[in-house]
Amino acid sequence: MQTILITGATDGLGRELALRLGTAGARVLIHGRDAGRADRVRADILAGGGPEPEVLLADLASLREVDRVADLVTDDLDVLVNNAGIGAGRPGAPRELSADGIELRFAVNYLAGYRLTRVLLPRLTPSARIVNVASAGQQAIDFADPMMEHEYDGFSAYQRSKLAQIMFTIDLAEELGGDGIIVNSLHPATFMNTTMVTESGVNPISTVAEGADATMRLITDPNLPTGRYFNGTRESRPNAQAYDARARRQLRQLSDDLIALH
Repeated sequence: MQTILITGATDGLGRELALRLGTAGARVLIHGRDAGRADRVRADILAGGGPEPEVLLADLASLREVDRVADLVTDDLDVLVNNAGIGAGRPGAPRELSADGIELRFAVNYLAGYRLTRVLLPRLTPSARIVNVASAGQQAIDFADPMMEHEYDGFSAYQRSKLAQIMFTIDLAEELGGDGIIVNSLHPATFMNTTMVTESGVNPISTVAEGADATMRLITDPNLPTGRYFNGTRESRPNAQAYDARARRQLRQLSDDLIALH
C-alpha cells in the first residue's frame, strides 16, 4: 500500500486527489488548516472503502508549522504532492506577510513546499514521486527585490512563486540524479472551478476533475522523465528563467537564507 502526502488536501484539486487516491487503496496523509474540512475528506475516503487516512493540521504560512508537519510523518512516503497554495488575492489588495515576515505568496506557494520536501527527502522511498503543482502563470523573479517590497502586485507575486516551484523542480531533479525519485511540476488546468479562482474574481473555464487527471498522470505514469514541467498532460517549456542555472542558485540561496533566519 502506498503512502501519499498531499498538502492542501481539504479543498479543490487537493481534495479531489485525496479522494481518488484514498478510495483506490492508498494511505493518504491529508494536510489542511481546517479540522472540520479535513475530517470530511477523511470520512469520504473511508466511506469509499479506502484505508484509514491521517490528518495533519498546519498553516504552511509558518515555517515552524511546516517543520511540525514533517515531524508528524512517521512512515516512508511513496508520493509527495506539494499542492497547497493561495491565489493572487483581490485586485488591488495590499502586500501581505507570512508569520515569519516573508512575502505571503512566496512563503506559502513556494517556500513551504521547498522546506517540506527538503526535510522529507530521507523519508521518501527509492522510487518515490514528488509533484509540485505550479501554474502556467509565471513571471521572472527580481532578485534585487525578491520579497516585492516595491511595486507590489498580487498577480505578479503569485506568478513569481509559481515559477520558483518550477525552478526548484529542475534543481532537485538534477540533484537527485534521475535514478529512482522522480520530481516534476505542472499546470494542472486553466482557471479550475476552485475557491482560489473564484476569490480572485476570475470565471472558471475548466474543472477540478481535468486538473486531477493531469496530476494523477504525474503520480502514476511509470514512464515519465524527471525535472520537467507539464501543461496539463503535455510536456511544456516554462518561463526562460527556469533554465538559468545562476538564477536557480540565487533562488536556492535565498530560500536557505530565509529558512535559516526562521
